[in-house]
Amino acid sequence: MKTLQQQLIQYAEYHRDKRNILTHFVGIPLIVLAVAILLSRPLFSVMGLSLTPALVVVIVASIYYLTLDRPLGVAMAVFLGLCLWLATVIAAQTTTTWLCSGIGLFVVGWIIQFIGHIYERRKPAFFDDVIGLAIGPLFVAAELAFLLGLREELQAEVEAAAGPTVIKGQTEAS
Repeated sequence: MKTLQQQLIQYAEYHRDKRNILTHFVGIPLIVLAVAILLSRPLFSVMGLSLTPALVVVIVASIYYLTLDRPLGVAMAVFLGLCLWLATVIAAQTTTTWLCSGIGLFVVGWIIQFIGHIYERRKPAFFDDVIGLAIGPLFVAAELAFLLGLREELQAEVEAAAGPTVIKGQTEAS
């Protein structure tokens, strides 16, 4: 299994334009929420416990993120838990509300993602490695940590390998 650094570096190589990263701060959470909504039905009862496909995915993803990095894994587990809670509320509504919410957020999230990759002038990472679909949310969490001045050593490792973030077509003032 690749390390956190290896995963983030590989993903970051497709995401160096600041505008693309910004679109990911909106698009990826919308997609994650949409998937949680769509997987929040059907509801199964297993040994007296209520389970949905969304709950299973959240548990597996949280374990994966926690094995890569404890602090970012905890942040991701909290975020996924919030998405699961909201998805459960939406899935309890009418079928029309459930489907329109899930599909609508999914489509809007992907449109925002692809707009970001127009700025990047590069295809999304998952086109070359499907694990990029799981690393995308973690990348957003890491970028948020970097913006908050956290995980400076990790940020330095990522930028040393993938390069600094820029606005493509412009030179950055130092």
